[in-house]
Amino acid sequence: MTTTAVTNSATVRRGTGESPLLGAEALPPSGHFINGEFRAGLGAETQTIVDPCTEATICEVSQGTADDVDAAVAAALEAKTAWGRTLPKKRSEILHAIADRLAENADMLARLEAWNTGKPLMVAEDDIAGSIDSFRFMAGAARATTSLAAGEYAEDHLSVIVREPLGVVGVVTPWNYPLLMAAWKIAPILAAGNTIVLKPSEQTPLTTLKFAELVADLLPAGVFNVVTGLGPVVGARLSEHPQVDMIALTGSVNSGRAVARGAAETIKRVHLELGGKAPVVIFADADLSAAAESLRAAGYWNSGQECGAGCRVLVHESVAERFTQLLVEQVRTLVVGEPTAGADVEIGPLISKAHYDRVLNHLERAKADGAKAALGGGALEGPGYFVAPTVLTDVPEGTACTLEEIFGPVVTVETFSTEEEAITRANAVPYGLAASAWTLNPQLGHDVASRLDAGTVWINSHLVLANEMPWAGFKSSGYGRDLSAYALDDYSRTKHVMHNKAR
Repeated sequence: MTTTAVTNSATVRRGTGESPLLGAEALPPSGHFINGEFRAGLGAETQTIVDPCTEATICEVSQGTADDVDAAVAAALEAKTAWGRTLPKKRSEILHAIADRLAENADMLARLEAWNTGKPLMVAEDDIAGSIDSFRFMAGAARATTSLAAGEYAEDHLSVIVREPLGVVGVVTPWNYPLLMAAWKIAPILAAGNTIVLKPSEQTPLTTLKFAELVADLLPAGVFNVVTGLGPVVGARLSEHPQVDMIALTGSVNSGRAVARGAAETIKRVHLELGGKAPVVIFADADLSAAAESLRAAGYWNSGQECGAGCRVLVHESVAERFTQLLVEQVRTLVVGEPTAGADVEIGPLISKAHYDRVLNHLERAKADGAKAALGGGALEGPGYFVAPTVLTDVPEGTACTLEEIFGPVVTVETFSTEEEAITRANAVPYGLAASAWTLNPQLGHDVASRLDAGTVWINSHLVLANEMPWAGFKSSGYGRDLSAYALDDYSRTKHVMHNKAR
C-alpha cells in the first residue's frame, strides 16, 4: 500500500495569557498528606512541576523519603482496624460524600489537571467526571457484594464465607490520568475497607494532593495518605514494606516489574495495570468511515498517552487505501493547542521533555524502517512538548513501531491478507490490554473477539469504558482488575468459617 503523504498543516493554537487556567492560590499544599494533615517532608529535596505547554515552572513539591513512607504506613496501620470494621453503609455514605465534594469542585480540578498535564479541558473534564462516577459506583458496590451462599457443604457443618479487607494498600499512580487513575484505585480500596498510602507520579501530583485537601474532613485520619516523590525511593519502599499488605500500580511494564520484585520478599499481593499496544483489526466488510471516525478519538485521545489507545491498525489489503484516506481526513481536523486556547482544543502536548524526545525517536526509527508519514511525523514549532498527530503507513511487519508502546499521537497502519494472518499478527505483541475488531458480520466479530488475546475487546468500537465493567490486561499488560465489582474482589480477601452443628 502506498499513500501520498499529506503536508502537515497542524499548528499549535496558543492561549493569549489573558485568561489563565488558575491562579497560584488554587495550588494544593506542597507537603505530604499523612494522618489527616499536610506535613513537610523529612528530606530537603523538592521536585519541580513543569507546565508541558510552556515549559514554565508551576511549583515545587516535596520529594519523599523512605522515612516519609514509613510515617504514612504507620498512620494507615493505626487507622486500618477501625476503618475495616466500619459498616458498608457508612463507607458508602463517605464515598458518596467524596463524589459530591469532587462534583462541587469539578471545574477547578479540571483546570488544575489541565495545567499540570497540558491536556485539553475537554479531556480533563472527562477525567473528573469519570473520577466522580468511580466513587459513586463503588459507593453502591460496597453495599452489594456477593459470595457463595452459606450452606451445608460437608455433613453437619455450616460453611460461611466472610469477606475481609486486606489492610494497608500501597498505590502508585501514573502521569497520564493523575486523578482518574487515582480514583480507580482509591474508590474500590476504600469501599473494601482498606487504608491507603498513595504515591502519585512525580510529574503530576497536583490533583492528587488537591483531592487529599478536599476530602480531609470526610475520611478518618490515616485512612488515606499521600507521599510524593520518585519511584525508586517512595514506590520501592511501598513495595518492600513489610506492613503493606498489597501494592497496586498503574504504569509502565518496567515499573510493574520493579514493583513485583520489591513485593516478592514479603509475598504481598500485587495489582498491575501496565502498558498496551491495542490492535485495531479492520476486515474488508467493515464500515470504514465509522472506523476512521472512531480512531480519530480512540487513537489520539489524551495525545495518544493512553494505554488502551487504538494505535496499531491491521486493515485488509483490499480496503487499506480507502481506509487510510478516510483516517487521514479525520485526523487532520484535530485541533492542537494549549488548554487556554479554547474549548474545542483536542490535542495537547506530551507530558515531559524526556517523553517528547522518546516519541520523536520512535518516529525517526519508524521512518528508517521504511514507514511513511501520511500525516504528521514530527514535532510542532514553538515552546512545549507538542507532536503532530501522525498516521504512519507502509509499515513493515515486525518493526519496532508495531510492537513497542509509543504512547504518543501516532497510529500505524499495516495490511493483512487472511483472517488467520490478522489474528496472529494482532496477538504478536507482548501486551494484552485491549483490542478491537471491525466487521458487519456478527459471527466473525464474536469469533475474532474470542481469539484476540486482550482483556477488553470491542466490536465496531474502541476505547468506550463503563465503571460497571472490568478493565484488566493479559500478558505484559499485567493482572488485577480495575473498575466494576470485580475490583472489590481484588482488594479484599475471603475467609471460610465452618461451624460444626452436629447434635
